[in-house]
Amino acid sequence: MSLILFAFVVRVRDGLPLSASTDFEHNQELQERKQQLRTISKALALFPDRGTIKGQKLNIYFVSSEGVSYMTVCHCSLPVAKAFCFLEDLRWEFTACYNSTVVALAARPYPFLEFDSTIQKLKQQYNQRGGPALEVTLAEVQQDLKIHPPQVLTLEEVELTNGTANGHMEQVPGSGQSVRLEPVTAPGILSLVLNIMCASLNIIRGVHLIEYTFQDDYEGIWNVVAFLLAFFCCVFQCHLYLFHSSLKKPKSFTLLSLIVLCNFYLLGMRNVWQLIFHISVASLSTILILTRKLQDRTNDCGV
Repeated sequence: MSLILFAFVVRVRDGLPLSASTDFEHNQELQERKQQLRTISKALALFPDRGTIKGQKLNIYFVSSEGVSYMTVCHCSLPVAKAFCFLEDLRWEFTACYNSTVVALAARPYPFLEFDSTIQKLKQQYNQRGGPALEVTLAEVQQDLKIHPPQVLTLEEVELTNGTANGHMEQVPGSGQSVRLEPVTAPGILSLVLNIMCASLNIIRGVHLIEYTFQDDYEGIWNVVAFLLAFFCCVFQCHLYLFHSSLKKPKSFTLLSLIVLCNFYLLGMRNVWQLIFHISVASLSTILILTRKLQDRTNDCGV
């Protein structure tokens, strides 16, 4: 089984494809990873020089150097050090064939298709022999990864960096690429209305309670805090549903936990049915936030 499935060389400043390997496998996840490579290539200037994106069975690795990025799709069983060793070998081979001036002057996609034969030889060496001929090279890469580990990115972070913040379609200049959040559904509208209702109830009760708290030497100050905290959590849940955000899952569960804790703290001031209502609305909003995905509208680069 091949562990290195696809390699891609692009120019960092504009994502222009310079060369790519010919792949003979056409499973669905590989096609998805290749599509993600194109997404990444349009925003490489904003990413670190070395990074990884983990998938179910296939991972993406990339290294950028001197205005060129070397990217690969590998099976998850391939050690990270060997993947980056492959990219380093690919970089040395490419720079030996093409200087920076030739790369800078390239005006059309895939001007160095003949480099595919070199990529295939490297892939064959790693897939059949298990890695580079010199163990010293692998050891150096392993040591370098310990000192400077690659940044682990998520696809959502890639899309956000590539101009998809706030749930609206935004294009990166010159990228020809756009993605947005899926359309708001009827349950989503219902959850927004209910969340606004809960937020209103919380802020009204909280503000009303402030007056009595001042009169009673701040005895009910924590009730006020619970109402106001629940209000802000409800508002932020609406924001998370409407607009794209990184780390959406931990933020969603944190908000849900805070709302549940606030309502249990206010149990003496609310009956059981009110408690169930507020927690149910928060739970519905959390589910809808997590199930509203990014809608990819990436153009095919023809790799």
